[in-house]
Amino acid sequence: MRHPFEEEVQKIRKAEYPIHGLILNRWSPRSMTAEEITDEELFPLFEAVRWAPSSYNNQPWRFLYAKRNHPDWSLFFDLMIPFNQSWTKNASVLLLMISDKYFKHNRKPCRTHSFDTGAAWMCMALEGAWRGLVVHGMEGFDYEQAQVSLNIPDNYQVEELVAIGKRAPFTLLSEELQQKEKPSTRKPISEIAQEGKFS
Repeated sequence: MRHPFEEEVQKIRKAEYPIHGLILNRWSPRSMTAEEITDEELFPLFEAVRWAPSSYNNQPWRFLYAKRNHPDWSLFFDLMIPFNQSWTKNASVLLLMISDKYFKHNRKPCRTHSFDTGAAWMCMALEGAWRGLVVHGMEGFDYEQAQVSLNIPDNYQVEELVAIGKRAPFTLLSEELQQKEKPSTRKPISEIAQEGKFS
């Protein structure tokens, strides 16, 4: 089965070495239809997250979310900077990723809680992209206000806000965003990996 984003990705992205198409074809569009999404469409993303790796199998990630018809939608939406509000207004779901800073089994600090939650995020992003959904993470929101507005306990760290929705034509975006609505490239391997000591 062809990946839903494959055709547009092939025009821009070239892997230096052969990798699975699911990884290469995942990217973060912004244009969404504003259609509602069912639990049957959304919950496979949470199922994918369940199987992410974590230190001591601690699974520190938690997800707070609101569908667009939920009374708490505005609590999530109002956290964002105006730029992100301009395109997330058509999302089906707004989701906040948080992570427990402590191990469950002994309540000692867990140094990998953010790292592990990042692994969970990637599982969600890959599953969503494979299903043809927009799954777009962002940091352009008020982290401190999120902690307060969403009643998040102090032992949890706010990590990322995510917009999820059904893909729409890029022409629904502003002219500025239309220019950005394409897969991005990446740094070459030579810039991100080196053998031995840091230099």
